[in-house]
Amino acid sequence: MNNFFETSKYFTLKKSTYVFLRWIGIIGQLISISLVYFVLEFEFNYFACFSIIFIGILSNLYLELIYKKVQISEQSSFVFLMIDTIQLSTLVYLTGGITNPFIIFLLIPSVFSAANLGFRINLSIVVITSIIIVFLTFNYQPLPSPLNYDNNLNQYVYFAIPMALIIALVFLNYFALSFVKDSRIRKEALNRMEEVMAKEHELLSLGGQAAAAAHSLGTPLSTIKLISQELSKQLKNDKEISKDIELLSSQIQRCEEILKKLSINPSEEVEFIDDDLSMRDYLSDITKSFEEVGDRKFVFNFDQDSDPKKISKSIEIVYGLKNFIGNAYKFSKDTVFINLKSDSRMTEITIEDDGNGYPKDVLPKIGEPYLKTSNVENKDKAGLGLGIFIGKTLLEKNFAKIICRNSKTRPGAEVLIKWKNRELFNI
Repeated sequence: MNNFFETSKYFTLKKSTYVFLRWIGIIGQLISISLVYFVLEFEFNYFACFSIIFIGILSNLYLELIYKKVQISEQSSFVFLMIDTIQLSTLVYLTGGITNPFIIFLLIPSVFSAANLGFRINLSIVVITSIIIVFLTFNYQPLPSPLNYDNNLNQYVYFAIPMALIIALVFLNYFALSFVKDSRIRKEALNRMEEVMAKEHELLSLGGQAAAAAHSLGTPLSTIKLISQELSKQLKNDKEISKDIELLSSQIQRCEEILKKLSINPSEEVEFIDDDLSMRDYLSDITKSFEEVGDRKFVFNFDQDSDPKKISKSIEIVYGLKNFIGNAYKFSKDTVFINLKSDSRMTEITIEDDGNGYPKDVLPKIGEPYLKTSNVENKDKAGLGLGIFIGKTLLEKNFAKIICRNSKTRPGAEVLIKWKNRELFNI
C-alpha cells in the first residue's frame, strides 16, 4: 500500500484527455488557415502551414493508436508538449511572428505542464517558450496579404508585445504552480482523512462485533467451564485424563481473559454501539481514551449544559472532536479544559489547554493542512496542521462553526465549536 501511494505521486498526463485537447487545437488550426486562405483569399504559404499541422495530426494518431499506456509519463509528456510548442511557433513564424494575434496560444503548453507535471519540466518549457518568443520577435514571415500592408507598429508597441508575453508566461505559470500545489496538498490531506475515517468505521464495526462476541460467548464458555470442573472432580484419579482436563481448564481461562480484553463489560459496550448519546457523554468517552495513555488531566464544566439532548450518533463528529481534544492534549502542559454550553437553540463546546498557544506565524493559516512553524518549541510535535484540518473538515461537514484562537483567559490555545440545535439533532 505504501509503495502504491509513493508511485501515485509521480507526475503524469491522462492520455485520453490530452489527446482530446490536441484534436481540438489541431482542428482549430486547420479551420483558421483554411478560412483565411480559401474564404478571405489572403496570400500566405498555405501548404507549408498544412504540412506543419499534419505533423501534429501524426503525433496525435501515434498517441491514440500506438502509445498503449493510459497515462503519459513525465518525460514523454515533455516531448509531446515540446512538439506542440514547436509546431505552433512554426505556424506563427510563417504568419507574421509576434504580430500574429494567435501567438498568445504559445503560452498554453507551459501552463498545461504547470498544472500537471513537475517543476523541472515546467521550468524547461517556460525557458524554451521564452527563447522562441524572442526569436519570433526578430525572425518571421510577413502576415498574410493584405494584412501586411501598412502594418508598421510603433517600435515601443512592437517590443512591448514579447515583453508582455514573457511576463504573462511567468505569471501564469507561477499562479498555476501555486494553485496546483495547494490543491495537491489539500487533496492528499483529504485522502488521508478518508483513509482515517475508513479505518475508524472498520474499527467501530470490529468493536461492535467483538462486544457482541464477548457477550454471546460468555454463556457457553461458562457452561464448558462448569463441565470441565465436574469432570476434573470425577476423574481426578485418572492421571492421564486429569492432565488433559487441566489443559482444557487453562485454555478456558485464557479464552475468558481474551474476551475481557475485547470488552471489559460486554453489555455496556453493546449499549454504547446501539444507543445515541448526549454531547456530554460523547466528550466523557472521548477523553477517557486519552486519560488511559497519559498523565495530563481534563477539567470539565457542564454547569451551562441546560439542554442535554441525545443526538444521532455520527462517527464524523466523534472523530472531529477527538482530533481537537487530542491536539489540545498534545500541546498542553498539565490540563485540558472542556466547557459545554447548551440551551434550546445552540450547543457550544470550548476546548482550551495550558500550553503555549498557537504560534503567531501559524494562527492566520489555521485549518490548512501540513502547516509548518518557525517556533522551535513546537517543531518537534508533528501533526499540528493535519489534525486540525481533519477535525475542522469533519465538523464543518456536519454544520459546525469553528473558531481557533489563542485563549484570552489562559496561556494556551482555544477552540470554539458551535452548532445550531436544529442542525445538530437532525444529523
